[in-house]
Amino acid sequence: MEEMLMCTAVTYQTKDHYFGRTLDLEYSYQETVTVTPRNFPFHFRNGKTLSSHGAIIGMATVMDGYPLYYEAANEWGLAVAGLNFPENAHYFPADPEKINIAPFELIPWLLGQCKTLSEVRRCLSEINLWKENFADQLPLSPLHWMISDKDASITVECVKSGLTIYENPVGVLTNNPCFDYHMIHLTEFINLTCYSPENRFGQVELRPYCKGMGAIGLPGDLSSASRFVRAAYVKLNSVSGDSELESISQFFHILGSVEQQRGCVRLDDGSYEITGYTSCINTDRGIYYYTTYENQCISAVDMHRCDLDGNTLYSYPLAKEQMINFQN
Repeated sequence: MEEMLMCTAVTYQTKDHYFGRTLDLEYSYQETVTVTPRNFPFHFRNGKTLSSHGAIIGMATVMDGYPLYYEAANEWGLAVAGLNFPENAHYFPADPEKINIAPFELIPWLLGQCKTLSEVRRCLSEINLWKENFADQLPLSPLHWMISDKDASITVECVKSGLTIYENPVGVLTNNPCFDYHMIHLTEFINLTCYSPENRFGQVELRPYCKGMGAIGLPGDLSSASRFVRAAYVKLNSVSGDSELESISQFFHILGSVEQQRGCVRLDDGSYEITGYTSCINTDRGIYYYTTYENQCISAVDMHRCDLDGNTLYSYPLAKEQMINFQN
């Protein structure tokens, strides 16, 4: 059911820069919050090795000692998330004129070396996204990526015509269709506003009968196109203080607008897709916050509490049991 997987990624800026996503799945790959220290050796399928690199924190499934990151940020404030992009994503045979990087290697390749989007663009110009499975029993996932630093975001899509980099001025990414469609589709909602609407109906005197009518027409379904619009609207209209607690609280509220509850999306096998986890990375401080479907209490891992000069992965299992704060 790979084609059914859905997710939403956003950025948010207050005093610090925040980056995160929902991962919408009906099952788990035993993912953990994983910190990769600077001296953990990344061995790439092209024969190259990054023996020393930027430290990385994110959500990953660790297989055979290798962190398969879903989304992550490095110690320099650059962040990347891979989101499902079925039927559109296309990877290529090895190209002797390029640096061949398998899609599951893209996050460590970029975050291990790049500090800014300008450096990312240079790296992307040099690579070929290589159709190379991690293992026979683990084929490649069809992905596109949102990459952000504190100043801007881009979307990267590799399709049959090649690799395309889009400017992403809204700092939002979901799934299909291609990113250029989402931006065109967004213009259909150009009149949405957080203010009460003005009467433009004509000669009839009409007045709003409740608050929130300026956003009538905001999509409420869970399709990727609708989630893109809703996440963009909520993010771009969000107001919060710039303290850490206010910022992360607002960030989780933004992604809460597109989360999936069990029962709303039924799959062909009778299971239900849910928002398995929601993440928020303070990319300036290297702190990874998350909630899970079962546990809405915010948990956190601070990469700087690990030995970042080490060579061994740190993996933190998700806190999935619901925690209740009794007040009496």
